[in-house]
Amino acid sequence: MIDPMDVVLVGATGAVGQEMLRVLEQRAFPVRHLRVVASPRSAGGTVTFRGEALVLQPPSTEVFEGAAVALFSAGSSIAREWGPVGAAAGCLVVDNSSAFRMDADVPLVVPEVNGQRIPARGGIVANPNCSTIQMLMALKPLHDLAGLDHVVVSTYQAISGKGARAVDEFERQQRAVQAGEAPPVAVLPGVLAGNLLADWSHEPSGFSEEELKIVAESRKILELAGLRISPTCVRVPVRNAHSQSVWARFRRPITRAEALGCLRAAPGVVVDDRIGPGQHPQPRQVSGTDDVAVGRVRQDLDDPQALSLWIVGDNLRKGAALNAVQIAERAFGVTPSTRA
Repeated sequence: MIDPMDVVLVGATGAVGQEMLRVLEQRAFPVRHLRVVASPRSAGGTVTFRGEALVLQPPSTEVFEGAAVALFSAGSSIAREWGPVGAAAGCLVVDNSSAFRMDADVPLVVPEVNGQRIPARGGIVANPNCSTIQMLMALKPLHDLAGLDHVVVSTYQAISGKGARAVDEFERQQRAVQAGEAPPVAVLPGVLAGNLLADWSHEPSGFSEEELKIVAESRKILELAGLRISPTCVRVPVRNAHSQSVWARFRRPITRAEALGCLRAAPGVVVDDRIGPGQHPQPRQVSGTDDVAVGRVRQDLDDPQALSLWIVGDNLRKGAALNAVQIAERAFGVTPSTRA
């Protein structure tokens, strides 16, 4: 039995922060006292946890004192400023931003993939990008089986990954399009209603920041510095749950039946092996669930060493909040509840 512990949640009012509150409650994480932190502008407001209204506090050194875990979902600048403060106070800091992901001395962790990298107590652990998490949930077991050589991935990313303001703007865009009016464009880089967008800053190479995250993070997590990865990321008019089309080449031939058997045995993965129109994992079905769904598994028509897969995951849960809480669970030996 794990003794209840004090937990800090930084960024409690955002979409991921709200999901972290739900995940902590649903999985019965042993929280004694939860300290909720938000920007000074939001301080004094409240969020609800276990039916109790908790008052939001601004960041401070004192808020981390005596806490065992600090979950961060407040952006890179806040993480850089306050993450080390939490770690110095003895907290296990689990950060959902990109602030520490590529720091050589900070573990970048998906518990089912490289959970052995989680420190027993204290320090900073980085949560990977949502797209990286769900892709590696499917590819790591296949890599263990046959050895990854090259990955080509196209992502179909839901609006919730950009935050609540983007979801609100998308809904206003839809209403405007239906009314024949000019859609508002302020948060999104263009009209997403009935459309697709490249929705991230781009490097001179033409690759987006999101695409390069997938490359760098996957290589770090899998400890495959030379892994070839060719990514394309797109924002789609779907409210929640990211989808991915993945082509992966391995070091030896791998059949569809072999791949399906491997994926069925993988923790945190559910397999949909149905064949036919509409018989595949879909965002509206996967949204709100914890597992990563894999379907449309096919051996390449011309290359027996390659597979094509369709992967769908809830970007707010396994892609962010759930993965962070799972890191804390593993660090402290917590067995989660399955309570919904």
